[in-house]
Amino acid sequence: MANTSSNMLPLETKAPDFTLLDTVSNSVINLNSFKGVQGTVIMFICNHCPFVIHVNSQLVRIANMYTKAGIAFIAISSNDANNYPQDGPKNMKIHAKNEGYPFPYLYDETQNIAKAYDAACTPDLYVFDKDLKLKYRGQLDDSRPGNGLPVTGNDLKHALDCLIENKENTQIQKPSIGCNIKWK
Repeated sequence: MANTSSNMLPLETKAPDFTLLDTVSNSVINLNSFKGVQGTVIMFICNHCPFVIHVNSQLVRIANMYTKAGIAFIAISSNDANNYPQDGPKNMKIHAKNEGYPFPYLYDETQNIAKAYDAACTPDLYVFDKDLKLKYRGQLDDSRPGNGLPVTGNDLKHALDCLIENKENTQIQKPSIGCNIKWK
């Protein structure tokens, strides 16, 4: 299990637009038409990464909580499905249903979207405001597989609360750590 850190895209960066296949609904999702009224969380995840598996239930809980507040959630897998077939679209759909994902789970087959976001690991989290300007990027919280800390989602929840309350997030934004994206 390789420990790869987020690249920490500069704050205020405009979210690169995308149109990708949602493996759950078999429909195409466009960022600009799916974005939230208050903000949008974009998560680069995959099916097999132990770091993502470790936080899956908390991601679902947070999405269920904050969707009601006008935050849209979008998960994207950019892993090379030829060499990692467990991360291919068919298995993504099964995984999303088994985990109860309340958000679309998009497949970035070309890996162009991961590159546009400078995504490096899974999970890699980005919070954009209603105008799709980056307000937070990094970790869910300090918990990692095997470190004994509970998965709370505190860093992401704090960023979302600041966004909703229109307050500046003055907390240090720590990079996420996870498995590297499986590049072609």
